[in-house]
Amino acid sequence: MPANDAFRSFVIVNPSAAAGRAGRRWDQIAALLKSSLGSFEHAMTRACGDATLLTRAALRNGFEMVVSVGGDGTLNEVVNGFFEQSSRVPIASDAVLGVLSLGTGSDFGRTLQQGSLESACAHLAGRKTRTIDVGVATFSNHDGAPATRVFINVASFGCSGVVARLVSPRLKALSGPLAFTLATTRALAVYRDQVVTLEFDDVPPRSFAITNCAFANGRFFGAGMQVAPAAQLDDGEFDVTIWSGFGPIDFIRLRGALRDGSHVNESGTQVLRARRATAHSALRVLLEIDGESVGRLPAHFEVLPAAVRLKV
Repeated sequence: MPANDAFRSFVIVNPSAAAGRAGRRWDQIAALLKSSLGSFEHAMTRACGDATLLTRAALRNGFEMVVSVGGDGTLNEVVNGFFEQSSRVPIASDAVLGVLSLGTGSDFGRTLQQGSLESACAHLAGRKTRTIDVGVATFSNHDGAPATRVFINVASFGCSGVVARLVSPRLKALSGPLAFTLATTRALAVYRDQVVTLEFDDVPPRSFAITNCAFANGRFFGAGMQVAPAAQLDDGEFDVTIWSGFGPIDFIRLRGALRDGSHVNESGTQVLRARRATAHSALRVLLEIDGESVGRLPAHFEVLPAAVRLKV
């Protein structure tokens, strides 16, 4: 039976997540959520950006918790809905985020060590929460216009930006890890390291030849690559992982290390920590945020500490 003190909850469902499995399993998911939450309201997304608009509306209507049912892209939209448009101002400072990770990559769910569907739904009961950080990125969108986006997991650029552009819905329908593996192999076959100038906190700028650079709040990206094995959701800093000189052969050779996080010991990997950073390049360097292709450099990244209450 649901606890009497359950949050008043609004559930946002992306029926297309996990190649449509989220929609097909909704009756089962709804029954499990009812066992944990009691009564709740829900809405299905139909287009890009719907989850953000639905979240803002739910919070303004007094819902205490918004639950994301879908992949990392859906979760990113929901998290952006916790804030006023293009700002860092929360709509409801006590609002709670619930996560039911059910997508192609589900990388944030890996950081949370989300178990079975039944277990994940059960953990949404009660009122226990933890406060976590989020990141905010200011960048150029694909048309060159300035854009701002909150992220909860990882923002990265370089090869990963190319991969995010290559991961098609058709590939995702086959398999999350396979989709990212095929897209990464294809990207690395043509990608060459790009020179990017980075400035961390108050340290003077430095130029790096990068294969990839990730600003990590969570530990995983790319459908299970442990890009930042030491990252913590509530430490007030990004774990920054820079790869240099990685090619297709290295990706194959280090496949296990990329999964278990031991790639940080490789000579081509640098790991830094920062609260904020700026990145720019004379080249066209593509950017992805929480697995979605959003634009390109220049970009500014900053941690918003203790910005969201997460249901645990």
